[in-house]
Amino acid sequence: MPYTISTERELLDVDWIHAYLSNTAYWSKGRTKKEVEESIKNSFCVGVFKEDGTQIGFGRVVTDYVVFAWIMDVFVDEAYRGMGVGKMLVNFIVDHPELSQVNGMGLKTQDAHQLYHQFGFKTVDDPEIWMFKKNK
Repeated sequence: MPYTISTERELLDVDWIHAYLSNTAYWSKGRTKKEVEESIKNSFCVGVFKEDGTQIGFGRVVTDYVVFAWIMDVFVDEAYRGMGVGKMLVNFIVDHPELSQVNGMGLKTQDAHQLYHQFGFKTVDDPEIWMFKKNK
């Protein structure tokens, strides 16, 4: 496999992650580097790397490791899309031993429904019972 996946935070290229989240991702434009650093510190994080150590993918999960896990900030460098890197990343997350026994996993997406459907994600049953409070 030409790519390595790791949960080691010290391997993450925080500048690269911040640049993508702050400038490119529709869901996080303007996120500060401090916010990215804090979110990484407080999450289960996954990086995808080329053989030379260059990071090409990222995802993070907020979880209690028992009841619920929320998948977020999943992205792959545009130059590596369509090569199975995103599938590899999501598969790693949902099958990871620390997360595979969580009762439920959730996420929000505007454009990657087909990817997540492959891993058993479905639209929310009874969406009227879900609630959300946005602070920003």
